[in-house]
Amino acid sequence: MKKAVYWIMGERAGRTIVGTWNWLWGMPVESGGKVAVAVAEESLQSMQEAVQKLAGAVAAQEGAYKTAKNKYETKVKEFKTLEQQAMIAQNGGNEEAARMAMSKAIQTEQILPKLEEMVKQAEMAVKASKDKLNRERMKLESYKADMQNMKDMSEVNEALAMIAKVNNEFDIGSAKSDFEKAKGAVERRNLKTEALAELSENPAEKLQAEIENMTLDDEVARRLQRLQDSLPKQLPE
Repeated sequence: MKKAVYWIMGERAGRTIVGTWNWLWGMPVESGGKVAVAVAEESLQSMQEAVQKLAGAVAAQEGAYKTAKNKYETKVKEFKTLEQQAMIAQNGGNEEAARMAMSKAIQTEQILPKLEEMVKQAEMAVKASKDKLNRERMKLESYKADMQNMKDMSEVNEALAMIAKVNNEFDIGSAKSDFEKAKGAVERRNLKTEALAELSENPAEKLQAEIENMTLDDEVARRLQRLQDSLPKQLPE
């Protein structure tokens, strides 16, 4: 499945998609590695696009609100104009024109409260949308800062991983430990050998050998002295 996605979408996009799937299913996204950063970047891009669409929708909403407001204001002006026409016609003695203008004014007046209410609702909706847009923009800026921090942290993690790898590859700690173990084993064997040699010796036999050696040395010295004494002494000339 993963290889198929990589083949269809390309390795970078495929790894991002697979990472996103893993995240959605509660699986770790490569334990905070490069895939996690790629997924975060894709998510940030999606959030930016969503905020841009929201901004466009709010702009359209505000345009519709302004149109409705202008329409309401136009109706208010139309109502006032009809009242003035009715008053002018009545003052001019044109009763029929006055009644017609006043009839239209009344019809317009009846619709004004409804239009006013609709305009107020539209105004509140636009205000709420603008507030939401501002909140989403602030969130987006916060996520952008987090994204940069995440990239920096990922780079530091990569550097630390490389340092740890170098330290592990060139670590002589295990060799030193083996050397010390071997040295200790040799020293313990030497002590054991000496102890066994001492235990294997018979103290009585050792003393007898020492006595015999001393006796032999004395006999050799005595005989050498006797030979020396037996030599004819040369008379002085």
